[in-house]
Amino acid sequence: MNTLSLNDRLFRESVPKGGLCIDATAGNGHDTAKLCGLVGPNGRVTAFDIQPQAVENTKKRLKELGLDNAEVILDSHANMEKYAEPGTVDFIVFNLGWLPGGDHSVFTHAESTVAAIEAGLRLLRDGGKISLSIYYGGRSGYEERDALLEYLADLDPSRYTVLLTRFYNRTGDVPISAVIVKGI
Repeated sequence: MNTLSLNDRLFRESVPKGGLCIDATAGNGHDTAKLCGLVGPNGRVTAFDIQPQAVENTKKRLKELGLDNAEVILDSHANMEKYAEPGTVDFIVFNLGWLPGGDHSVFTHAESTVAAIEAGLRLLRDGGKISLSIYYGGRSGYEERDALLEYLADLDPSRYTVLLTRFYNRTGDVPISAVIVKGI
């Protein structure tokens, strides 16, 4: 079991057919493609990345898989409210850190990620979920991880449920998985 297998299960259990989902960190398009398949042809996925290479990689992956129910946008995830209405989104996924196979000097930062989560919480419908895979260490350090853990601990428990999963008996900078459920 690892972060990816946890996410796969969460996706399958949380993403409705015909739903609206956001991939806040498109990367190489793996999560975008997975979400497109789960929402089906009547659903929509909006994916964001700040790196042109990531946007290109995601569009290429979707085209290769014949998926045409996504919009891939070169913009910060902090600006997602420009692209969806409040209370309409079913599921949002974040894979934080850097683009696999890309420039590791470009990575997510606490300030824009917290702003994106706050925007995402406004966009989520009741019962909607945000999935966070927090990759840290290396060049990206621990600043984002620490800021996110503090932020998540302070979310209003009467409005949100936060589940945090750590692989406690593994060594190194093992990713942390978090899920935020709105309205439960």
